[in-house]
Amino acid sequence: MLNNDHVGTAALGCRAERSSAQAPVTTVTDIPKKSSTASRPYTLGELMVATAAREIHDGEIVFVGMRLPLIAFVVAKKTHAPNAVGLFENGVIRTTPAPELIYTMADPPNILGATQCLDMLGVMSLLQSGRVHLGFLGAAEVDRFGNLNSTEVTGPKGSTRLPGSGGACDIASLAHRFVVLLEHDKRRLPERVSYRTSPGNGDGPGWRKRVGLPRGGPPAVITTKAVLRFGHDGEAYLASTHPGIEVDNVIANTGWQPTVSNCVEQTPEPAAEELKAIREYDKDGFWTR
Repeated sequence: MLNNDHVGTAALGCRAERSSAQAPVTTVTDIPKKSSTASRPYTLGELMVATAAREIHDGEIVFVGMRLPLIAFVVAKKTHAPNAVGLFENGVIRTTPAPELIYTMADPPNILGATQCLDMLGVMSLLQSGRVHLGFLGAAEVDRFGNLNSTEVTGPKGSTRLPGSGGACDIASLAHRFVVLLEHDKRRLPERVSYRTSPGNGDGPGWRKRVGLPRGGPPAVITTKAVLRFGHDGEAYLASTHPGIEVDNVIANTGWQPTVSNCVEQTPEPAAEELKAIREYDKDGFWTR
């Protein structure tokens, strides 16, 4: 299960229709069923890594974080974005990935050969100046407008206090865009987060501008079942489902009724070069198995 640490876009060529007065919205029953296979030549973690890597554009400055996005940065650097620059909240800046797998951002291999080792204020100030293009984030909850909760959740045994924002609120507020990775579960994807730790699109279109946020917002949420993207109304819609996952399965495990894109696709499987990059770096599948 993915946890709350920072884990942090190309359009699919189609959009979700938001109103039946404009155009008919595809319903679950209109979408052909996909065949499910018992095994595939890649893990779910590898699929999510490859999907996240494609969100990184060449030459971009990216808050990388740890776990799956860490590997996504490696994949992007070795495939389509060789000039991307990685930032870590502890002050490390890298134009090349760490030479071996790291387990925390302060591990010695992440320091060795780094482009710069600043303090936290040094890298966070790049957000304020508008120089950070993308950040990867994780959360306990993400709602239909892309707002994140990593502060407190309520369950059968009462409230559970979580670590809080860390740098997530800064990234969500000031990066040009942010992408979220998390487990797809109705409890993790409520209609409204129980606490807005880090802002997505607030309560809808124009919210970020109204509250004074100069840029940014979420283009995508990558889950263990699907990819959700965001329309002009600021609301998430179902853009693609992962191989073997049915649309009705995604709907049943989402805390609201997401609009389904009229051309909902299958999430592209990892290419051979992407899998090669993943497995050369995470040799034992520590993060991706």
